Amino acid sequence: MTRFTVLTEDEVEQIHQATLRILDEIGVVLTLPQGREILAGAGARVRDDRVLIPPGLVERLTAQCPHQVTIRGRGGQALVLGDGDLHWHNLGGASTVYEPHTGQRRPATVQDVRDSTRLLDALDRVTSITPFFTPQDVPGPLMSLAMYRHALPHTSKPLQGPGVQTAAEVRLVARMAAVVGPPAEVLSLGISPISPLLFPDDVVEALIETARLGIALGPLPCPTAGATAPLSLAGALAQQNAEVLAAVVLAQLVRPGLPIIYCGRLAMMEPRTGFSVWGGIELGLASAATVQIAQRYGLPVNVYGLSTNAHTFELQNGYERALNAAIPALAGADELSGIGEMEAGVMGSYAQMVCDNEIAASVGRLRRGFTVDEEALAVEVIGRVMAGSRNFLDQKHTVRYLRAGEVLVTHLADRLPWEEWQRAGRPTLADRAQAEAGRLLAEHQVPPLTADQERELDEIMHEAHRTFPRPGGSGSRKEVVT
Repeated sequence: MTRFTVLTEDEVEQIHQATLRILDEIGVVLTLPQGREILAGAGARVRDDRVLIPPGLVERLTAQCPHQVTIRGRGGQALVLGDGDLHWHNLGGASTVYEPHTGQRRPATVQDVRDSTRLLDALDRVTSITPFFTPQDVPGPLMSLAMYRHALPHTSKPLQGPGVQTAAEVRLVARMAAVVGPPAEVLSLGISPISPLLFPDDVVEALIETARLGIALGPLPCPTAGATAPLSLAGALAQQNAEVLAAVVLAQLVRPGLPIIYCGRLAMMEPRTGFSVWGGIELGLASAATVQIAQRYGLPVNVYGLSTNAHTFELQNGYERALNAAIPALAGADELSGIGEMEAGVMGSYAQMVCDNEIAASVGRLRRGFTVDEEALAVEVIGRVMAGSRNFLDQKHTVRYLRAGEVLVTHLADRLPWEEWQRAGRPTLADRAQAEAGRLLAEHQVPPLTADQERELDEIMHEAHRTFPRPGGSGSRKEVVT
């Protein structure tokens, strides 16, 4: 595959040098004494609430990160980021479910966490899963833990952890992961500093604990250009890079050689509203540039892919997500997120997951390109056809290339003539996707956990309930904690 680039090598280097200046001259806001001691002990400077990290330390510790990250599913399937393939996973954290047949949305529940995980397990292009929905029938402090607990029994694929914010959450999620395998092998965690350049105490504690346990780390800054980062893409990318590399430095000091997934979630501000824009073409450009920056450090990279601000299944939804997936895919991304995402990550849909599985297949076909060699050029085949039937349908060459996937066979896209489409009842893509989601949920089975494993997960959740008491006391809303 010939890679698409949005930055020259010189421009990538300029962003790198700007990043070093940001970390050395401006620094990051980090006040946790333990974190400051770790960084100062390696040569960083402490000035008021800032920690200034020298260029040599950044470059030395970034260079010691592995070039691949492997996460194993409980079924034995391994996700290897950095192996040259393009991998896909879903959006994590949507709070509402869109239902195409009504055109309405509803709050997500624990059952949606289970069902969405099982559906993603059934989709062939999904190579790893992140717990999809934040269940609204769970107390806020328990949401991340409940997401992981209720996703774990419903997939045998690699299950990447939910976003965590505290060291206590890290420890509890790691204990849940240990029910199915060593946490360092079956878990990765995304941890988000706050843009611009702010590392709150609980985030630093979570970073340190993740590194101490040897769990693959995805630093996950989410700057919005124009609001929490410069509006210029170059400046926003440099700030995002500084936020990622500051987390990398701290993690590597705690555990040298810790696997790192370079995550970029840069979005743009909509000038008319101030909202974060996930659907604009700038997101695809930022994601592709993030891929190139991560490649400069030899790190596997995960960026936005199938993303949109659209609220329904309509034209905007389709063109935004396809463009924003294709651009970083062609740039060489290791993993793209967003399967099932709608409304800038607030909402998700079962039908959208099925649609995105097909878009992912098309993007994979785009990346594969085509072969130009003597056989593919088919001069002799053309000669035979011109001397005979003048039709290529009966040629072995045609059969061979059909079997090799020269033409991608779609399952949802409508390619019928008008008359046949009318006779079929004028089904829309949303109709077909919803029907396929229903079929898969009815038929797809995942090997269950054992009774002992389920019991152990329940015990961990009960402990979490005691550790994170529900704020505000009891109320009338039913809440699920196990």
